[in-house]
Amino acid sequence: MMKDFSSHCKTTRIILLFILLLFSISAPAQLIRVENQEEFVDSIKNELDYGPYFGLYKDNYFTIGTSIGHQRPSKTNSDVKFQISIAQRLTKATLPWHTYIYLFFSQKVMWNVFEPSMPMRDLNFNPGIGWSKPFFIKNRYVGKLTLILEHESNGRDSIQSRSWNKISLSGSVLVSDFLMVHSKFWIPIVDSGNNRDILKYSGIWQSGFEVSLKDRKFILGATFVKRRGWNLNFNTILEFSWRIYKKSNQYLFFQYYNGYGENLLDYNQFHSRLRAGIVIKPKFFSEF
Repeated sequence: MMKDFSSHCKTTRIILLFILLLFSISAPAQLIRVENQEEFVDSIKNELDYGPYFGLYKDNYFTIGTSIGHQRPSKTNSDVKFQISIAQRLTKATLPWHTYIYLFFSQKVMWNVFEPSMPMRDLNFNPGIGWSKPFFIKNRYVGKLTLILEHESNGRDSIQSRSWNKISLSGSVLVSDFLMVHSKFWIPIVDSGNNRDILKYSGIWQSGFEVSLKDRKFILGATFVKRRGWNLNFNTILEFSWRIYKKSNQYLFFQYYNGYGENLLDYNQFHSRLRAGIVIKPKFFSEF
């Protein structure tokens, strides 16, 4: 396990340096601004005030992939991973401070399709309720702040049961028309005796960014989940999306996961996996 930790930390540092270099070189030359910022802001306000109350929450994706790096691909470390995530707004944006409340439900599935009988290895359920405040400055959308009460479990019993609860504060800031940064901090309430050390692997806070190129045709995202401790121990998630059709919300999708906590059943096992598939994104911004 110490070897995995050391390898993971070294890999994460290399990835961070590569992303910073890539961003510093390519951003000024390739990224463009939204053509009509006022129209963009109005569309967000209309969505909050009059738009549909039911919709997508996080990215909804279906991917297939395998291990890379320290393990050779095999039928036991190759799988299908998919996520379904929806939200239902409970109020119009007429609460104090122009806020709104919503319910959400996300489900992530790890499916061993290459093994006999194709078992679904782990199903992670993540329901919750959020209280969100969008911010507009000088007729410009700049981000939002959300207080979230959420639960996560895998629905199993006995020694394979995993569950915890979080009181989370999530925020996102639109730094420019092409760059968004996001962070999420949580107070954990671990109610299962089988994953008392989950903070050591699944983290205590996360932060990342999302860069979108012309007309959101290409989207590059990175999320870093800080595990417990003072050293640089991060779970790293890199994602790249390529819009299939000009006006659709469907993208070709590539995801690289490096670290622990990818799912609840194996939260304390190290994974380095590359996956590809299809993602359907929310109309404006995804949750993380």
